[in-house]
Amino acid sequence: MRASVPAPRRLSATRLRALAFGLLCLALLLPMPLPADERPPRPTIGLALGSGGANGLAHIAMLRVFDELGIVPDRITGTSIGAVIGGLYAAGLSADEIQDIFDDVAGSPLDALSGLAGSDLDLADLLQIGLSDGGLLDSGGFLRFLAGHTEVRRFAELRIPLAVVATDYWTGESVVIDEGRLFPAIEASMAVPGLFSPVARGEQLLIDGGTSNPLPFDLLQGEVDLVIAVDVTGSRQPDDDEPPGVTDMLFNTFKIMQQSLTAKAVRHAPPHVYLRPEARGVRLLHFNRIHEILAQAEPAADELRDQLVIWLAIQADAIP
Repeated sequence: MRASVPAPRRLSATRLRALAFGLLCLALLLPMPLPADERPPRPTIGLALGSGGANGLAHIAMLRVFDELGIVPDRITGTSIGAVIGGLYAAGLSADEIQDIFDDVAGSPLDALSGLAGSDLDLADLLQIGLSDGGLLDSGGFLRFLAGHTEVRRFAELRIPLAVVATDYWTGESVVIDEGRLFPAIEASMAVPGLFSPVARGEQLLIDGGTSNPLPFDLLQGEVDLVIAVDVTGSRQPDDDEPPGVTDMLFNTFKIMQQSLTAKAVRHAPPHVYLRPEARGVRLLHFNRIHEILAQAEPAADELRDQLVIWLAIQADAIP
């Protein structure tokens, strides 16, 4: 004989109201997800890209980390090669696309500057001798080549706010440019004294920003939550085989000055993350050695990736 199964008991209306009230109270005690437009904003990130000639191609490795993590910096500052690469990235090019630009170059270090090896254009058309203008080379052709990779022409059109640093030759003071025409500002920021012609801007005569602020992370402090500074001035190694030549002495002396300025700035008010990718054996104009430079930059890129992942995880836990 089957055992009889008692019929389920019905809850009275009073009990139902009490249960509903209890569930409502429990729901009120639990944290409610905020609407998308009311959630706390992601902590802001600022990226400072320093000067350093061809060593600055290491910036591409740092930008690739941002691309891989799906993070877009909220502000970028750049000096010299940092202004070049930062400007292209702020204009919307990815790290891979920027690498492709420099991958197009081949041959001598000067061919690398033209960026048009194998094209119909002659190197002399791109880098005209301009000793009468205060520089050995005219960088106008190189800048026109870069501009051909983006439709952006003015700072206001950039996807990421950008500030580039030049130096007023007459006063010696830093000049921060964050509005107006983009590529003339980049040209001024990369006007290495004696190599590229200075750029006139009103009453100012602008030269390479590395002479006054080679790593402009100070422009980000107080503006963003996390300041990342990438120093690409590199280092010098003794060469027992032959002493440095005239050009090495000239450009490495310029680099020593930049390293001294950067060291002082870092001691005074350090950035949250300070990276120094190495590029041993690379000289100022060795842009054609991009793969070697990027390979040497990988340890610094790994460090940046780890720092970003940890920092973002900490910030996520801190948001209620």
